Amino acid sequence: MIIKVNSVKKILISIENNNIVFSYKTNNSSINNDLINTNIISNNELIFSDIYIQENEKIISSFIKELSIQYAIKKAYITKIALTPLVLNLLKKATNITEIEIKEEETLTYEICEKLISTNHIKTITCYNMQPFMIELLDKSGITCNSRCEILYLSNFMEKNNLLRYSNIYYKTNIRITFPLSLEDLKDLEDFLKINKYLKTIHINKLINSELENLVNILIKYNRHNLKIIIHENLTDEKQAEYLKNKNKQYKKKYKIYLSLEYSKEYLDKNIFKQAMTNTLKICGLIISSIVILIVTYIGVSNYIAEKQVDSIKQNLAEVIEITDPTEIIKEKNEENIEIAEEEETPLEEIKLITNTKLASLLTVNEEVVGELIVNNTNVDYPVVQASDNDYYLTHNINKEKNANGWIYLDFRNDSMNLDKNNIIYGHNMYYSGVMFGTLYKTYNANWYKNKDNQIITYNTLYDNMKFKIFAIYKVPDTNDYLKVFFDGDKDFLDFIDMLKNRSIYDFQVPVNADDKIITLSTCSNNGTKRLVIHAVLLDED
Repeated sequence: MIIKVNSVKKILISIENNNIVFSYKTNNSSINNDLINTNIISNNELIFSDIYIQENEKIISSFIKELSIQYAIKKAYITKIALTPLVLNLLKKATNITEIEIKEEETLTYEICEKLISTNHIKTITCYNMQPFMIELLDKSGITCNSRCEILYLSNFMEKNNLLRYSNIYYKTNIRITFPLSLEDLKDLEDFLKINKYLKTIHINKLINSELENLVNILIKYNRHNLKIIIHENLTDEKQAEYLKNKNKQYKKKYKIYLSLEYSKEYLDKNIFKQAMTNTLKICGLIISSIVILIVTYIGVSNYIAEKQVDSIKQNLAEVIEITDPTEIIKEKNEENIEIAEEEETPLEEIKLITNTKLASLLTVNEEVVGELIVNNTNVDYPVVQASDNDYYLTHNINKEKNANGWIYLDFRNDSMNLDKNNIIYGHNMYYSGVMFGTLYKTYNANWYKNKDNQIITYNTLYDNMKFKIFAIYKVPDTNDYLKVFFDGDKDFLDFIDMLKNRSIYDFQVPVNADDKIITLSTCSNNGTKRLVIHAVLLDED
């Protein structure tokens, strides 16, 4: 019986200069049936079929152990990365072999990383390249990593989502995906899903049917449910819209995976809003003269009510803070983080723990409280909340009651625990009542922004107390170019900062570097035709 080469592989194990080398023996000959059940042994070489190794792993592992002792072998060379999992299994008993080098110019896989960690005696791994988070994991297990490539490789998926550290991957609540996905992106996405525990939202750049279905299949494969997939596309094709509607119904029912479509603000303004406003103006034009007095009266009464409502809410919040002992709340949530850290063997200093007792008390009012914002010499002194979208707190207050004032809220794309490069906070400009961002108009006056005390903004979270220094204030026609959260590297971020500074009404002479993080306050201005925007950079703790 003859076995073809493509169905059975020959593994060559050789001893060279007191090192053991594992490689595929390649030639065009066929393999006799005998080779599947036996092996070839010479003075310097062993040849086994992969089938024989799988069926006799313990025997071969013991044999390699004896060889390693006889030849005082300390290092193993592997010519092809695909051989590595098999080799690591064979080296389990050869505890004097402490170093491995993979010769092929391929990036180390997460599967190999896991196997290395479980192989206690391997202390050094050399390969062409590996992901930064793998270096972190291996280092924690006492394994030294050597990369022959000067620049560590990151797939588009890993780079766009800033997944450089294991903790970033583990705690990430939302990710963005660019269709179509490359093979590297797909592999890294699967590795991400193996590690991550908190994913809630996935943002994709456009609707590609086959790509969307493949993504959902991967999520199902890793038993991911209760997820929201947001598609950012100005969809006009009726067939595609119907397809998305049907898929949403299917995925929602079977897997609790929810699909939603988010149009760009420019598109909405140009199409839906414009059409609605045109129709409304035609109707209102006929009766506007008769309701002016009623409108003015209504606005006056509404603003008075709004001011009293917010004052009442803030008073109630102050009372909650005063009477609530947050010790148990903090203890419970911090114990969860500590347990996770211990399970993952992550140093405690890398796990953020809740320290802000004031904000912890407010979790009893609303579990979506994430911070506290204070802008000097304005009325802005509010707890900050965060929902799963940017719409809910436009029409609801901190008590989750429907209210036209809304509340001050953090962009749903931002990470409330670990700051992103640009952290965006929104609020209505309730000019007449002065609530929410209704007094931010003061920041546009020279007497305000030239006062150095006013240039410091306080933003505290459950985990950190922070100060930010203003570097730009401006008004801009309705746009979303300043609402960017993710950046394609340092240059993209610094170009973004230059754009913001060039718009500013005043040169604050505040430097912003590539590794800095900023906060953005955004509200309406000029009756909604423009946006009043403030940007400030995080100051060092010292």
